[in-house]
Amino acid sequence: MSFQWMSGKYRLLLPLMAVLVSACSTDTDWRTASRESAGLAPDPARFSEAVVHVYTADAWGWRGWFATHPWIATKQSGESRYTIYDVIGWRGGNGRPVLGIYQDVPDRHWFGAKPELLVSHTGPQAEAMIAKIRQAALSYPWKHEYKVFPGPNSNTFVAWVASQVPELNLKMPFSAIGSGYISKYKPAPEAQN
Repeated sequence: MSFQWMSGKYRLLLPLMAVLVSACSTDTDWRTASRESAGLAPDPARFSEAVVHVYTADAWGWRGWFATHPWIATKQSGESRYTIYDVIGWRGGNGRPVLGIYQDVPDRHWFGAKPELLVSHTGPQAEAMIAKIRQAALSYPWKHEYKVFPGPNSNTFVAWVASQVPELNLKMPFSAIGSGYISKYKPAPEAQN
């Protein structure tokens, strides 16, 4: 194969592109990547108050260079487990909803990426938000849709909940690609009355 069509300066870009592409692959398989707790959430066995946390972590693999995956974790006063709210694209297989609401460890590594705590509320303030968060999640308009770009995706979901529960005081990070997608939502005419 001849690269005569490339001028000298572009020919130098070829090795650089090869290095960048090879660096995009990861040595870690998502099936074996860490999903352990990062130790950011209060232990429900010792902390009886209500908790509302919003986490984000770098997306898995090369996407983590520029994108994040967020989720919401709640625990009502006296509960011994956290409820997680998130959207994951692979759930959409076989017509299943991409929205997940389930009990789990709240601050798991996102397939090897340590989460960052974006928002933390505890006590009566958190308790007052939990039902609103659940209602906002259940009313999420894209439960069966997922597109990495421009959305709807996991960032769209958390931005949606934050728009419905402003007392979360959540500011999505710049890398939350898809968080602006909620501006495309137009409620049905009967919902506007």
